[in-house]
Amino acid sequence: MDARKVAGMHSYPKPALALVEEMAAAAAADPSRAIAFQGAPGCNGHRAALEYDPACLPLPCFSFEDAIDAVREGRADRAIIPIENSQHGRVADIHFLLPESGLFITGEHFVPITYALMALPSESGGDGAFSAAYSHPQALGQTRHYLRERAIVPMSYADTAGAAAYVAEMGDPLACAIAPPIAAGLYGLRIVAEGIEDAPDNTTRFVVLSRKPLDLAALAGQPTLTTIVYEVRNQPAALYKALGGFATNGINMTKLESYQRGASFAATTFYQDFVGAPGDPAVDRAIEELAFHSKELRILGTYPLERERG
Repeated sequence: MDARKVAGMHSYPKPALALVEEMAAAAAADPSRAIAFQGAPGCNGHRAALEYDPACLPLPCFSFEDAIDAVREGRADRAIIPIENSQHGRVADIHFLLPESGLFITGEHFVPITYALMALPSESGGDGAFSAAYSHPQALGQTRHYLRERAIVPMSYADTAGAAAYVAEMGDPLACAIAPPIAAGLYGLRIVAEGIEDAPDNTTRFVVLSRKPLDLAALAGQPTLTTIVYEVRNQPAALYKALGGFATNGINMTKLESYQRGASFAATTFYQDFVGAPGDPAVDRAIEELAFHSKELRILGTYPLERERG
């Protein structure tokens, strides 16, 4: 294991490290069953991996880049990565990482999100007894009303379950963590309050990444979703023209987001999901028209649709 990987593993708080090492050893013994996720054991990525494939060997990784590298390097067969949340929007940096990863999207999974406020077991105060709450920025955003009402300061941490392990390690009675309830049992914390997310229908969409795309022939007859990224030509109405083929061919576009590449603010990349698969004549016509008006176009994957759109 190179120095960078060792440093990444030892970025976990001590209460999480033993679990990380144990799970990493199991994955190393059978990489074909391993699914890499970002975070410490007990985070929503861990839960998503087990829900998506109950027979998998979940492999904790400190960062999204580490999870992607685990697949690229063959230490895991797949990675499961959160891409967007129903309340807090897209997950930061994912739209940059996916196109650069060289991996393909081969599945999606929706996880209903619920959070608990947890703290040291020796304290018995209610949820107003804490000065700071540690968690991933997404979780802090999804519980911001709850925290504001109790004057608890949100403190960013690399992941939700890692924040729980950090609170256990820190030993500060005024600190708490926001994490999935399972994390409390893993790290010896007391659950102070459950269901603290601001919206009852809070849901995160994860995508599954693999080294090879799915065989389109094997997807025949199934509802599918295709993800593409592209940069339109720098000319008036280029995006309008580029997307016209989806309207004229009756293709349901379910997601369209833009982001800037570089500091010039002159090159806008678009990330798009649509229902259907290449090989369908209507889809092929829409992609052909899009490509005509684009400087660059890449298909990131075609995969089974887990939840109907529209």
